[in-house]
Amino acid sequence: MAAAPVWSVDPRTGKQREQVAVEATAQEVDDDVRAAHAARGALADRTVRAAFLRTAADLLEGAKEHLVEAADAETALGPVRLTGELARTCYQLRAFADIVDEGEFLGVVINHPDATATPPIPDLRRYKVPLGVVAVYSASNFPFAFSVAGGDTASALAAGCPVVVKAHPDHPGLSELVASVVRRAAAQHDIPDGVLGLVHGFEAGVELVKHPLVSAAGFTGSVRGGRALFDAAAARPAPIPFHGELGSLNPVVITEAAAAERAEAIGTGLAGSMTLGVGQFCVKPGLVLAPAGAAGDRLLKSLTDAVSDTEAGVLLDHRMRDNFVAGVAERAGLPGVDAPVTPGAGGEHTVSAGFLTVSAQKLAAEGEYDLLLEECFGPVTVVARYEDEAEANAVLARLPGNLTATVHLSTEEEAGGGRGAEILAELTPLAGRVVVNAWPTGVAVAPAQQHGGPYPATTSTSTSVGGTAIERWLRPVAYQNAAEALLPAELRDSNPLGLPRRFNGRLER
Repeated sequence: MAAAPVWSVDPRTGKQREQVAVEATAQEVDDDVRAAHAARGALADRTVRAAFLRTAADLLEGAKEHLVEAADAETALGPVRLTGELARTCYQLRAFADIVDEGEFLGVVINHPDATATPPIPDLRRYKVPLGVVAVYSASNFPFAFSVAGGDTASALAAGCPVVVKAHPDHPGLSELVASVVRRAAAQHDIPDGVLGLVHGFEAGVELVKHPLVSAAGFTGSVRGGRALFDAAAARPAPIPFHGELGSLNPVVITEAAAAERAEAIGTGLAGSMTLGVGQFCVKPGLVLAPAGAAGDRLLKSLTDAVSDTEAGVLLDHRMRDNFVAGVAERAGLPGVDAPVTPGAGGEHTVSAGFLTVSAQKLAAEGEYDLLLEECFGPVTVVARYEDEAEANAVLARLPGNLTATVHLSTEEEAGGGRGAEILAELTPLAGRVVVNAWPTGVAVAPAQQHGGPYPATTSTSTSVGGTAIERWLRPVAYQNAAEALLPAELRDSNPLGLPRRFNGRLER
């Protein structure tokens, strides 16, 4: 039977644009994984792989106009947004190149023998080595930054791990283009094409995570799809790490004092955050705990005005549009749920932003309103009005894990008065990043970044953004009583590579 075609589709019309590939067979997946496995040695030299990452960034920038045009045709995200995302992607590649050059990620620790310790300490030397081939599952909503050359791929290559990417069906043509650019960069450093494989198709994705030569996987997508792959990774004869970003409600708490102090600004800011990118950000605020009363009313008036002025937008594909329209209708149909601005279908191919309001008391106990505590992908949020702190806390206590949790405090609370510190402590168990007096949309590529949280936000405690994302693709190895001549250069006393390390308890740089 002929392999199924892979079509590039215009989300603005729903029409097929062109066939860009065919879905990979099990044999083709096997070929790509084996080619990646064979390419491991080409990444062994840190100098080579850092240069490779920088060249990839340079070539992607050089193809900017063509890549942005291709991305917009398949995602409708717009040239301005996509140009910024490509710049972020290139910055991320260069940041990982710097990390590779610095070498601190290797975690070198050397202990000389100490017969006086109890028990005695032998000669021990520890560092981190690459896991092997990494499977990367592209995201729909970030066709550059969380896709073929995105954070999972960049961090895996930086760790010394070849990658096989499962392309997302919302931007298959772009995926092919980006993969070709990265392979051109590899060729400039005598790295084989197999260092970056690319496959299409649902079944190919399943085959990929089950392949015995795949050593780890990174995923960005839905709870349903990510959990299925996570379970498949765990069910293997030799389970592998699966770092999945699955879903997040990203709750926001607005204190009564903050609403009284700047209701209008908070309302406008919330509107901008929840509608950014047509609400297709994984860190979109999906639940807002706002006070009942006059200050909360002013906040809702500001939110209503700002959301009402938001133009209809195009979602990434028509399946997402259908799910959004059905999801908001089901939520709006619950008793006691109001829609000051009704979200839903904005036209034949577009959606309109809106928000729902409900009493926080209805969310405090298990029941039919649990639907409002589930992520709804698209430009909508739920504002739950609380009468007192106990009611707000009861809702927070029911929430699953999140990528972010946000609190808006008054000037006095931010300075340490009132319950500001207590609220931060209450939000910390819920999320990987706690935001104060700002909005969660926008994830900076920075060493201190944490993009990951308790399940179902992610399936591991790691981050997929920032320098420490590299740690997902490494494992520690210790050598005991090995002669200097046998040791890797990274672990020799003379430190020929000039690496930062901990030597007999002292940090050396």
